[in-house]
Amino acid sequence: MNTIVILGAGKSSTYLIDFLADSCAEKNRSLILADLDVESAKAKLKNRKETRAEQLDSANDAQRRALISKADVVISMLPAFMHPLVAKDCLELGKHFFSASYESDAMREMSAEVEAKGLFFLNECGLDPGIDHMSAMKIIHEAKQKGEEIISFKSFCGGLIAPESEDNPWKYKFTWNPRNVVLAGQGTACYIEKGDLKYVPYHQLFKRLESLKFPGLGDFEGYPNRDSLSYRKTYGLEAIPTMLRGTLRRTGYCKAWDVFVQLGMTDDSIQMELPEKATLRQFLNAFLPYHSQLRIEEKLAEIIPDLDFPSFEKLQWLGFFENRPLPKTTGSPAQLLQAILEKDWALRPEDRDMIVMQHQFEIRTKEGIKEITSSLVSFGEDSVYTAMAKTVGLPLAIAVDLFLDEKIRLVGLHLPVIPEIYEPILSKLEKSGILFEERILEVKKENPSVPSD
Repeated sequence: MNTIVILGAGKSSTYLIDFLADSCAEKNRSLILADLDVESAKAKLKNRKETRAEQLDSANDAQRRALISKADVVISMLPAFMHPLVAKDCLELGKHFFSASYESDAMREMSAEVEAKGLFFLNECGLDPGIDHMSAMKIIHEAKQKGEEIISFKSFCGGLIAPESEDNPWKYKFTWNPRNVVLAGQGTACYIEKGDLKYVPYHQLFKRLESLKFPGLGDFEGYPNRDSLSYRKTYGLEAIPTMLRGTLRRTGYCKAWDVFVQLGMTDDSIQMELPEKATLRQFLNAFLPYHSQLRIEEKLAEIIPDLDFPSFEKLQWLGFFENRPLPKTTGSPAQLLQAILEKDWALRPEDRDMIVMQHQFEIRTKEGIKEITSSLVSFGEDSVYTAMAKTVGLPLAIAVDLFLDEKIRLVGLHLPVIPEIYEPILSKLEKSGILFEERILEVKKENPSVPSD
């Protein structure tokens, strides 16, 4: 009997748990779900045969290693910083390792030893990263087999809310880790456009936007992810002149969010101590200069000259111009902002979320430049069975299932960018309703290149 250990039973693990737990008895497997909240883990297992929950403090090395020693396959749904520790345990104890998170430098340092021990480690097998890699590589490999050249690749993904649940001016609610949303984009984003390297510092990020449309869903905007350049090698497109990966939001979100960035309200490096009965208005005022006559609204307009009414309305809806009590008064600006947003951007039980992803290709063919868009739209069922949990958890669950069924026969450290991994996963995802719609926009004759800055 193969034993699967899942570390972490958070929001994104719902579909992962269901998929693997449902097949345990049939496939002669056992499943251990470990979480700090063991009662929550038990509830998610629903008393299914050959499954059990265990309490785990993931920071307790001895406890974590004892649990991993019982496994054949370990799936880490813990915070990203924990993955290298879990992977190191798996390497030392001879266990296979799976995660939906980015492959870190610490993970890459284990690569030779993973292969030498005959183990299979798979990272970036969730949504973004994950489904984005697999769906893109399918198109890239098909083009290369035809002798065509990819000259531009842009890919955007967003975890948003379904149109019927867009009941606030931001058209946004938390569908995944709120802290990651608040800290999104910090650092410098880098990509390449028409052969020119582009670097976008954090204070400019939410101004550097691209507009996108999805049929029947309207307008979206995308801002660049941190590092698009490294994926040229991952995708086998080292010489490509345009490569950009980005995050999607509804049009207007980024301009309003940029107000927080410009004021410093997303800073996580300092600690604030506000009076116990401080208000949202006072919190906002802490980032504005003193003026004996101007009101907070007027000071904000002076500091943010391009503040428009839609952005003002979004801030107003959150209560920043009212004497509403601040839910948290001690912590970093980012932590205080997160506490505010967690109340107003919380999913209601009946809310449905939405995943939108779009790849945009320009491909040089014998006939000319072919433009292709490949779009995914996935809706959640409610606030528990979300599209986010489905698109993060199902690819990972399917990969584990295929590996244990010996339909993936690989060793070493991998991403899902080779046909042996992505083809069967994409096929099974389609049967679950996760599929892309490809459209050829046009084939146009190539014009002589014009230098641009």
